Amino acid sequence: MTRAQTCHPLEPLTAAEISVAVATVRAAGATPEVRDSMRFVEVVLVEPVKHVVALADAYFFPPFQPSLLPRTKGGPVIPTKLPPRRARLVVYSKRSNETSIWIVELAEVRATTRGGHHRGKVISSEVVPNVQPPMDAVEYAECEAVVKDFPPFREAMKKRGIDDMDLVMVDPWCAGYHSDSDAPSRRLAKPLIFCRTESDCPMENGYARPVEGIHVLVDMQNMVVIEFEDRKLIPLPPADPLRNYTSGETRGGVDRSDIKPLQIIQPEGPSFRVSGHFIEWQKWNFRIGFTPREGLVIYSVAYVDDGRGRRPVAHRLSFVEMVVPYGDPNDPHYRKNAFDAGEDGLGKNAHSLKKGCDCLGYIKYFDAHFTNFTGGVETIENCVCLHEEDHGILWKHQDWRTGLAEVRRSRRLSVSFVCTVANYEYGFFWHFYQDGKIEAEVKLTGILSLGALPPGETRKYGTTIAPGLYAPVHQHFFVARMDMAVDCRPGETFNQVVEVNVKIEEPGKDNVHNNAFYAEEELLRSELQAMRDCNPLSARHWIIRNTRTVNRSGQLTGYKLMPGSNCLPLAGSEAKFLRRAAFLKHNLWVTPYARDEMYPGGEFPNQNPRVGEGLATWVKQNRSLEETDVVLWYVFGVTHIPRLEDWPVMPVERIGFMLMPHGFFNSSPAVDVPPSASDLDLKDNVVAAKPIQNGLLAKL
Repeated sequence: MTRAQTCHPLEPLTAAEISVAVATVRAAGATPEVRDSMRFVEVVLVEPVKHVVALADAYFFPPFQPSLLPRTKGGPVIPTKLPPRRARLVVYSKRSNETSIWIVELAEVRATTRGGHHRGKVISSEVVPNVQPPMDAVEYAECEAVVKDFPPFREAMKKRGIDDMDLVMVDPWCAGYHSDSDAPSRRLAKPLIFCRTESDCPMENGYARPVEGIHVLVDMQNMVVIEFEDRKLIPLPPADPLRNYTSGETRGGVDRSDIKPLQIIQPEGPSFRVSGHFIEWQKWNFRIGFTPREGLVIYSVAYVDDGRGRRPVAHRLSFVEMVVPYGDPNDPHYRKNAFDAGEDGLGKNAHSLKKGCDCLGYIKYFDAHFTNFTGGVETIENCVCLHEEDHGILWKHQDWRTGLAEVRRSRRLSVSFVCTVANYEYGFFWHFYQDGKIEAEVKLTGILSLGALPPGETRKYGTTIAPGLYAPVHQHFFVARMDMAVDCRPGETFNQVVEVNVKIEEPGKDNVHNNAFYAEEELLRSELQAMRDCNPLSARHWIIRNTRTVNRSGQLTGYKLMPGSNCLPLAGSEAKFLRRAAFLKHNLWVTPYARDEMYPGGEFPNQNPRVGEGLATWVKQNRSLEETDVVLWYVFGVTHIPRLEDWPVMPVERIGFMLMPHGFFNSSPAVDVPPSASDLDLKDNVVAAKPIQNGLLAKL
C-alpha cells in the first residue's frame, strides 16, 4: 500500500461521495413514490474499527513508523489494503413517516470535470421503529410559512395589532416528550412566536417581542396545523429602544471611537503543518473530522515525546449532546428543553467563519460538506478554524540572588467551529498547549429566549430586562465524549480510571499540627461505580492511566480530567425532560468502548418516549472498567440567571474542562520551549532586578 493509492480511512466524506451515497439509496427505492418521499437527514462516514485506524495512523503519520504496528514473529504487520469506504445514511420518509438507516459502500468515486463515474452498493438497510430523526432547516422554513398562512393564527395576530405577516417570526421547536400525545407516531413541532417592529430592517432583534398566549401544534410530516388555540391575550411588549445589537448607526447609538488596531502577524507563517485533515503542531499531531450532529471531531490525538516516539492520548474527542432546560413552569417555557445536537445538529447549524471577526492571525480553514433534506450536497465554507494564539506566560522563574530570569510565553493551537441554534450561538473549541494540556471550551453568546409579561407583572422564574419583557432562568448542559487511548499501541486496551479526592488527616499523632491533608485514589472498577459528580470541596478529579506503562518514578502514566465550574440539573427528579436526559444526573460516566454507543440520549432523542435510553441504560450492564478500552462522558453545565447586561446580545460566557498530563511525562514537557525574541537579551531583567537583589542582601 502506498499513500498515492489511498487516503487515510478517517478523511471526511467528500461532496462526490455524499452524492454517490444519496443516489445509491434513492435508486434502491421500490417505486417512484418511495424515492420522491425520501428525505436525507444525514450522511456520515462509517468510521473503521479502531485497529484499522491505528494501522493507518502508523502508516500515514509521517514518517512511517513500523514500530507502532502490531508485530508477529516475522516482524511488523504492514497493511496492504484498507477496507472500502462506507457511508451511513439516516433517511426519513414523508410518505410513511418512517426512519431508516442505510449503509452504502462507496465502491468507486471519481470526481471529474464532466461529473465523474460514480458507483455505490447498498450493504444494509433497516427501518427503526417508533423514532423521529432530527429536524431540518427546510422543515423549519416550511413550518413557518404554514403557521403564518393559517387563518386563525392571522386573526390572533390581528388581535395583537399585527397585520403584516412579514414581521412575524416562527421558531419551530421540537415537541420533546411530555405525554402520550407527543409520541413519535406523529412528527411534531410546537413553535414559539416572535414579532419584529419594522419589516424593512432585517437586522432588527425580533426576539425582543415574544408573542405569548398562542398554542400551535404542527404536523411536520404533512406540514399542517393540527392544533391551534388563542389561550390568553398578552399584549406585545413595547418596542425596546435597547433591543438592537448592530453597529452604532443601525441601532441608533454611537460606537466607541478610542480603539486602536490590534494586529496579529506571523511573518514566517504558522508553526502548524496541514496535510489533508492531518494536523502537526510542535509535538502534537491529530486528525480532524466533522459530522452534521457533533460538528468538529478530533481523532488520533498523540504527542511526540523525545526518546519515546509518538504517544497516543485519545482516539476520538467530540461534543455529542447539549441540553438547555428552562426553569419557568409556565406555558410555553416549561417545554423549552432543547436537545440541540440530537434534535437539530450542531454541525448542520455551523457558520461560515470570517477572518478578522471570528478568528485572528494566520488561519487555516476547513470546509464541511452535508446533504440537505432533499438529498443535495451543501458546503459550509470556512466551517472549521485552525490557528495559533498567544496565551500569556507559560512558565517563569527569577533568581532573587542573581536577578537572572527565565520566562517563556505560552502558545496554543486552537481548533473551533461556531453554530447558531435559533436564538443562541455556541462556539466549540479544542485547545492544545505546549505543556501537554488539552482544553475543551464552549463559548455561549447570542440572544436570550424571552417571555412577555402583562403590564405591571413580574415573574419569579426570570429577570425583567425591559418593560413587558423577561428572560426565564435556565441551564446549558454539554456532553463531551472522550474515547481515550492513553499510551496505547495498536490493539492495546490497557486503560483504567481512578478518582482522586483530597482528604483531611484526622487529628492525632499523624497530624499534631492539624494541617495535614493528602490525595486518596479509588479505582473505578465498574460502570455503576463510575457514575460520579464533581466535588470542589475535595478537589475531585479523575485520572485515566495506562496499566502497562510507567514513568521514571515507577508510576503508571496517565492523563487527568480536571473539571472546571459545573452544575447539576436544578429540576425535580420527576421532571419530564429528565426522561430523555437521564445522563444529566451525573457529571461523569465511564463505559467500556462499544462501537454503537455514541450518543448519551440515544440516537433519536426527538419525541423519545423511552425513559433513560442511552447512557443511563447502557451502564446498567455494570461492565468491568479494569484494564480496558475506556470512554469518558463528561457532563458540564452552567446555570444562567439572566442579567440586564445579557441584553440585547449576551457577552460570551466560557465553560469547559482540561485534560492534563499526570505522570505521562518524566518532567515538564514545556521546559524545551525556546525564549521569545524579546527574551534573548537578559540585560533588562538583570538591571530591573538589582534593587530587589541589593535590598535583600543588605537585610541579610
